[in-house]
Amino acid sequence: MRRLARLAARTPAGRERYLDLLRALAIVLVILGHWTIAVVYYDEHGRPDGHSALTAIPWAYPLTWAVQVMPVFFLVGGYANAASLATHRGRGGDAAGWLLGRSARLLRPTTALILVLAAGALIARLAGAEPSQVRPVVWFATIPLWFLAAYLAVVPLTPLMYALHRRFGLLVPLVLVLLVAAGDLGRALGPAELALPGYLLGWLAVHQVGFAWYDARQADCHPPGTIPADTSRVDTSPSGGGRLGLRTRCLPMSTHAAWAMLVGGLAVAVLLTGPGPYPVSMINLPGQRLANAAPPSVALLAVATAQLGLILLLRDRAERWLHRSRPWQAVIAVNSVVLTVFLWHLSAVVLLIGALHGLGVLPTPEAGSAPWWAWRLPWVLMLTVVLAGLVAIFGPIEARTGRSTAPRRPGPERTGRTPVRQRPDRAGDAGRPRGDGRPAGRAVTRAVLTVAGFAAVIYALAANATAAKTSPEPLGLPVAALVLYLAGAGTLRLLRSGWGSRG
Repeated sequence: MRRLARLAARTPAGRERYLDLLRALAIVLVILGHWTIAVVYYDEHGRPDGHSALTAIPWAYPLTWAVQVMPVFFLVGGYANAASLATHRGRGGDAAGWLLGRSARLLRPTTALILVLAAGALIARLAGAEPSQVRPVVWFATIPLWFLAAYLAVVPLTPLMYALHRRFGLLVPLVLVLLVAAGDLGRALGPAELALPGYLLGWLAVHQVGFAWYDARQADCHPPGTIPADTSRVDTSPSGGGRLGLRTRCLPMSTHAAWAMLVGGLAVAVLLTGPGPYPVSMINLPGQRLANAAPPSVALLAVATAQLGLILLLRDRAERWLHRSRPWQAVIAVNSVVLTVFLWHLSAVVLLIGALHGLGVLPTPEAGSAPWWAWRLPWVLMLTVVLAGLVAIFGPIEARTGRSTAPRRPGPERTGRTPVRQRPDRAGDAGRPRGDGRPAGRAVTRAVLTVAGFAAVIYALAANATAAKTSPEPLGLPVAALVLYLAGAGTLRLLRSGWGSRG
């Protein structure tokens, strides 16, 4: 508690605390959603299995508009990535150095999960379990990794996409939404392959909006290459936002703009899912032709717009509340282990089911029945206890990473001052050319290896997510994917340590 109090006291006055709260709330909603909607049953072989209860309770489909919070993750991620990139460049660092810093916070907790699951699968195999028995357990525990794969695909593109944002402003997400619409048309009329880029383009669109929120906080709301004739007319207050067209770099944040996003987004979503061709559920269900979440559809982006409007309407009140010590300390505590909580919440389900099954007391009520609903509260409470134990064990990995990669001094996004070029850190210094040109060459090599490391990790996580639940994988994960992940994560770890940057 004392450490949290110290961290809260040291929080810069200009920090957008609301973003931290949104990240924490989104994680909590995801976890409670997964836990609450789970149905456990015994398969034909007498082994525990599970699926979503959502198909049995169609009246809950509209509720998915609130609990589908992946857009919130990418919105917050866009803001955080723009802020950290600006800070890193303000110190003289380069894009590769920034990517290496981001990889530490994301991959260290992820690597811990993958290694533990692979080790557990190996022990199970040595104990006599068949690969067909091991894979479903690991598959279920690694479901959170498909989201991480999508986010990791967006992060390396941040320097390029932020440059496009600085040049074209809100036109960039608009173009991305139009491309998502073209992919949806391909899914409906063919060829279906047109929708494949939507796995990236849809989340990039939301990520760009996070850039616009960050720029709105910097009071720099005029379109690229122009300066307002009367700067006093530009509203740069926390509740304001310039109304300067699609080429503005700043998110309109006035109350009127927020209501327009909320009402307009809901209206479009209703039209697309009512008389339109899209399903009401914003969470994918079996048999859906135009599933909304994978890849993200125009309907999901309409819901994301409505969510953004609601978020902006609540912002001022939430910021005032978060300037109280105890709420802010709670947010700091959750965010220090937020990725660990997310990664391990389904492993907690596996452990609890295994324990209850071993004791012969595993309830398997029918989805949507009265016993199933009655079982929700004790089920969630027990899972909370199991997850707390897992976070106590693995949370320090993320918490230490967060402290080691934290800025040494306030960056421009926290102080509001113009960035001052400081002595480059080791990552940035590696790319500074000297007379013989060799450091510049090493910087290029490091940049290529950094991108290759990210690509290997992303491909490995995607390969695991797309591998069949029943595929006979001896280590639970596809062997090629496991090797590729470790190679990519290992390369990034070596680069973070300074490998290849010294002559």
